[in-house]
Amino acid sequence: MSQQALTEAVYYILLSLKTPLHGYGIIQNVSELSHGRVKLAAGTLYGALNTLVEKGWIDALPENPESRKKEYVITSGGKAVLAEEYARLKELVDNGKALMDHTEEL
Repeated sequence: MSQQALTEAVYYILLSLKTPLHGYGIIQNVSELSHGRVKLAAGTLYGALNTLVEKGWIDALPENPESRKKEYVITSGGKAVLAEEYARLKELVDNGKALMDHTEEL
């Protein structure tokens, strides 16, 4: 399932949806996971969520009549994409570490 690299925002959104979350919960979780470095605006988030639903990487859960909040969860296809991106990122880090560990300081 070769693909282009995910943006950080999409990567963190997919990570966040290992358990169902609503939009504000995703924004909070992404901020927490990235130690505040990645901040999602509502417009950016909902555009990304719509795209991820269209790609089949996440699903919108049936709406709860007692809540206006729409929850999302990662699909098996989204988990596969996330695993592939994790492997790609790990390879980058491993290659960088190997090079950095064997490079003499100036």
